[in-house]
Amino acid sequence: MPLKRLRVLMTREEIVPERLAGATAVVVDVFLATTTLLTILENGARRVFPVASLEEAEEASAGLDAPNVLRGGEQDAARIEGYDQGPFPDEYRPETVAQRDVVFVTTNGTRAIADAAPAERVLLGCLRNAPAVARYLEASGTDSVYLVCAGSAGRFTVEDFLGAATILSGMNTEGWRLNDGAWMALDFIERYRGRELEALKQSRAGRWFFEHDRVDAFEFVGEIGASELVPEVKAGKLGPASPATYQPRTGSGTRGVYNQTQ
Repeated sequence: MPLKRLRVLMTREEIVPERLAGATAVVVDVFLATTTLLTILENGARRVFPVASLEEAEEASAGLDAPNVLRGGEQDAARIEGYDQGPFPDEYRPETVAQRDVVFVTTNGTRAIADAAPAERVLLGCLRNAPAVARYLEASGTDSVYLVCAGSAGRFTVEDFLGAATILSGMNTEGWRLNDGAWMALDFIERYRGRELEALKQSRAGRWFFEHDRVDAFEFVGEIGASELVPEVKAGKLGPASPATYQPRTGSGTRGVYNQTQ
C-alpha cells in the first residue's frame, strides 16, 4: 500500500514546484483571498479568474466582454485604483456578481494559487468550507496532500495556519505521514478547538478587523462550516470541484453569502 503524505506549508514560499506533481494542493488565505473567492463563486459569478499579478489581470480582462467584467482585489492591503471592487466578501453580493466574469488579484492569496499550479489538483480552503474540504480530500482517494498557507510577504500568519489546522482536524490522519507543519497544526487545533474565533481575533490581521470597525467581516470569515462548496482552479478558472465520489453532507448545501436578505 503506497505511503500517504500530508503536509502543511507555513507560507507559499515553501512550495517546491517539482514536488507537487500528482498531489492535491489546498491553498488557504483566510484574510481574505480564498474566503472572498469562495463567496464570489457561491453568489453566482459566471466565471472567476484568480490571477497572480496586475499584469495578468489586465491580460485576463482584455479577453472578456468588458461590460460584464468585474475586477477586484488588493495590492499591499490597499484597494486597486481603477478596479470595481476590493478584497472583502461583502463587496460581492449576488446582485453584484451574478452572471458576470470576475477577475481577482491579491498580494498573497492569488499568488499562492499560481505557485500551486504544478499540483494535479488545486483547491481553495478557508474556515467557511474547512469541513467540506476535509471530507473532499478523504473521498478523493488522493495519497499526497499539501495544505498551503499563503502567509503574508513570506511571513507566517496565524489565520492561515488556523485554516489549515481546521481542515486537518476534519480528516482521519491515521495512515498518513505528516510533516512537522501538519503535526504542529494538529496540536494547535487541539488547543483551540471550540475557541477558533479567539485564536483568530488574537492574530495580527484579526486585530485589524476590530480596530477598523469590520467586525461583521471578521465574523463572516470565522463562520466554520458555513459552506459546502469546494472550489477548484482548472486552467486558470475557478469552479466547483465535483468528483463522483464526493457527496455534500446531507441536509447541508452551500449558503449564499451577503445575499439580499442579510
